[in-house]
Amino acid sequence: MFSILLKKNLEFKLLENQDLKYKEFLCELIPTIDPDTIIGVRTPILRRISKYIIKNNLQNVFLTALPHKYFEECQIHSMLLSNKMEYQNLIKHINIFLPYIDNWGTCDTLIPKIEEKNLEDFYICILKWLKSNHEYTVRFGVYMIMKNYFKKTNIKKYLDVITSIRSDKYYVNMMISWALAEALYVNYDQTIKYIENKKLCKQVQNKTIQKAIESQKISQESKEYLKTLKK
Repeated sequence: MFSILLKKNLEFKLLENQDLKYKEFLCELIPTIDPDTIIGVRTPILRRISKYIIKNNLQNVFLTALPHKYFEECQIHSMLLSNKMEYQNLIKHINIFLPYIDNWGTCDTLIPKIEEKNLEDFYICILKWLKSNHEYTVRFGVYMIMKNYFKKTNIKKYLDVITSIRSDKYYVNMMISWALAEALYVNYDQTIKYIENKKLCKQVQNKTIQKAIESQKISQESKEYLKTLKK
């Protein structure tokens, strides 16, 4: 009963802060979801709502109230899971939530805080997510490798995993491309080999190069060379 009351109050708050022009923008930005599920509430307001939920110790009630009706509720869900949580509880809630993610925006808002001591176990979770048939679960797995493991000196292990993924899903391939473009900045010498051998699918190869060329982190000399590696 309490969870129903929370959702009703939250829905009222979201509708109260509706911005129709922003809704129109979101519908164009995220064309894969039903426009009727988008209210049009700007991110700073959603962050304030998520902080209110945490402050009032309502996060467990909200996190178990699935499925959500609106895109904005899913965004708040991702924001709550991106706050510091006890590790095992975090993984439990991520696994519950991932099948409900149906767009790249909600996926990319989910950036959990993983402590160094949990990185080894978290990587095991990532490998399981990468085997999923669900587009955004795989995208999330690649995203988490990029966010948590590219800080290491030797990233070949992670590049091997990312470049071995073969998918016909657009948003998976776009994330792989983003990750590889970021890897070029983190460790150019290790990453460029994967682009030079041209074993990536055409979409990933060319989008990686495009993203790298657009990046301010990559040298102009490297950008000129990358242009020669397009398929």
